[in-house]
Amino acid sequence: MAPARIPRPEHPEPQRLREDWLNLNGPWEFEFDPGLSGEERGWHEGSCAFSRRIRAPFCPESALSGVGCRDFMPGVWYRRHVVLPAAWRGKRVRLHVGAADYDTALWVNGRLAGTHRGGYVPFVFDVTDLVKAGRNTITLRAADDTRSPLQPTGKQSRRYESHGCRYTRTTGLWQTVWLEAVGQTYLRDFRFLPASGRVTVLARLEGDPSGLVLDVAVTAAGRAVGRAEAPAAGTTALTVDLSETRLWNPGKPFLYDVLFTLRRGARVVDRLRSYFGIRDLRIAGRRFLINDRPVFQRLVLDQGFYPDGIYTAPDDAALRRDIELAQTMGFNGARLHEKVFEPRFLHWADRLGYLVWGEYPNWGLDHAHPSALERMLPEWTEVVHRDWNHPCLVGWCPFNETPAHQNPELIRAVYRATKALDPTRPVLDTSGYQHVETDVDDCHSYEQDPAAFAALFEPMKRGGPVWHNRAQDAPNRGQPYFVSEYGGIWWNPGQADDRGWGYGGAARRPRSEAEFLARYRALTETLLRHPEMFGFCYTQLYDVEQEVNGLHTYSRRPKFDPAVIRAINAQRAAIEGE
Repeated sequence: MAPARIPRPEHPEPQRLREDWLNLNGPWEFEFDPGLSGEERGWHEGSCAFSRRIRAPFCPESALSGVGCRDFMPGVWYRRHVVLPAAWRGKRVRLHVGAADYDTALWVNGRLAGTHRGGYVPFVFDVTDLVKAGRNTITLRAADDTRSPLQPTGKQSRRYESHGCRYTRTTGLWQTVWLEAVGQTYLRDFRFLPASGRVTVLARLEGDPSGLVLDVAVTAAGRAVGRAEAPAAGTTALTVDLSETRLWNPGKPFLYDVLFTLRRGARVVDRLRSYFGIRDLRIAGRRFLINDRPVFQRLVLDQGFYPDGIYTAPDDAALRRDIELAQTMGFNGARLHEKVFEPRFLHWADRLGYLVWGEYPNWGLDHAHPSALERMLPEWTEVVHRDWNHPCLVGWCPFNETPAHQNPELIRAVYRATKALDPTRPVLDTSGYQHVETDVDDCHSYEQDPAAFAALFEPMKRGGPVWHNRAQDAPNRGQPYFVSEYGGIWWNPGQADDRGWGYGGAARRPRSEAEFLARYRALTETLLRHPEMFGFCYTQLYDVEQEVNGLHTYSRRPKFDPAVIRAINAQRAAIEGE
C-alpha cells in the first residue's frame, strides 16, 4: 500500500480497489519544454537531467507543486524511478494516470507505453513487457495549449491572468499516478445494474478466460446478503439475488460492498473490491423522481478549485469537506461545473448521500469547428463510462451555455450518444442555452431584483410557456424544468470593490449582510414555492480567486451563519407537498 508520507496517498478509485498497487505521487524530476522539442532531444530516453523537481499530483501552476509557474506552458516533462515489489513477479503490471492536461505520452525505460488525448479522464497502459527487475524509469510528457479552439478547458483562463469567472490554468499531471499488479487474466471493467432484490453485473475480462470462474459476493453493513458465480468469458453477465433491499436516498445513503474474485479452482487469479447503491431515477411529466418520489434538488454550483492545489484538492479530507459545507447550508447536491471531478469526490458524494450532475468542461472548444465532435465525444464517452456506477450521479450535462447556432447538430449528436451510453439517467443537453434535444429543461438567470426574477416564471403556473435564455430554444414539451444557475450575489466585505467580480454589476450589490440574506431568501423561495420547478442551483458554494459570489470564501470560511442559509433552503418545496 502507499506510504502515508506522500501527498494524496489514498487509492484514487475507491470502486476499483486491489491490494497490489503502488502510489507514485511525491517528488518527480521536472522540466519545461516551451518549444515542444523534448522528444526530438531524447528526453524520453533519460539521457539528460531535468533541472527542476515537482510534487505530484499537483499541477506546476499550484503552490503545492513547489513550482508555482502561472505562465503558459506549451509542454512539461516528468521523470521518476521506481522498483517494483518482488511479489509482483509473474503478474501483469498496469500504469494508471488519473488525469493529465492535455496531450500525454508516457515512456517506461525509454520505450513508449502509449499516448492519450484529453485533460480530464484516467488512462492506463499495460507495461508488463516494458518493466524489469530493479530500477525502472517512468517518463511522461504533457502538451497543453489552453488557447487552442480545439482544446476543451472549462474555466481555465485563456489570458495570462485570471479574470471574471476564468481562473488559473492547470497543465500536466493533476491526479494520482499509480502502478497496479493483476493476474494474467483480470477484471478489466464492470457495470452494476441494481434493482430491488437483486443486482446484475456486467463484467469485462482481459486475457484468456478459459477455465476461470467469476465469483461476486455482496455484503450489507458487513453481513452477507448475496452471492453468485458464473463461468468466465470476455464479457460475463450474472445476477446476484439479495436477501435484503435498502435504498440509496439523498441524505440517507446505503451502499452495498462487493468482492469480485476470479479464480481457477481454489487459486485466485484476480480480486477486486467495489460497492454500489440501489436507487431509481424516473421522469414523470414535469416531475423528476428519485425512488418514485419527488425530491426537490437544492443544488449549489461547485467549480472544483482550491487555493493551493488549483484543480487538485490538497487532501482527501478537502473533498469530503466541500460536500459537508454544502449540506450544512441545506443543499442536497451540486452541479460539478465545467470540470470532471476526480473519482474520490464522487465516492464521498456516494457515502454522504449527495446528488451530483456530471458535466464536461466544454468552454474553450469552438463548437462550430468541423473537428469539435472528434475532440469532445471520445473524452465525454470516457467520462460516462468512468462514472456509471456512482449512485450519487443523477444526471448528465455535456454542455454549458452553448449557443445552438454554433453547431446544433453537435449538441444533438452528443445528447443521443449519451443516452445510448447510459439510458438510466436523464441528460440535459446544454445547461442554460440553447436547447436542441433534451430530457430536462432549464435556464440561467442572474436577475438580482426578486420581483423581476419571480415574474420570469409566473406564466408557467398558469400553463404558459417556460422562460428560456434564448428565443431560439427548442420549446418545452412538458419536460421537468429548473433554474440551474441563479443568484451569484456579490459579497466581498472588507475588500475594495475593484478587487472582486460577481454578477449583477456594482449598482446591484447588497449594501449589508441583511440585504444579502433578504435577497437570497426572496430569490430562493420563488423557486422552492413554484409548483412546476423540480430544483435550483445557486451560484456558488465558495469564491474562486477574483470571483466573490460564493457563500464561503475561497479558503472555505462561511460568509454567513450556515444555519440561516440552511433554514431558507430546507423549507418544504411545492413539489414535496404532494
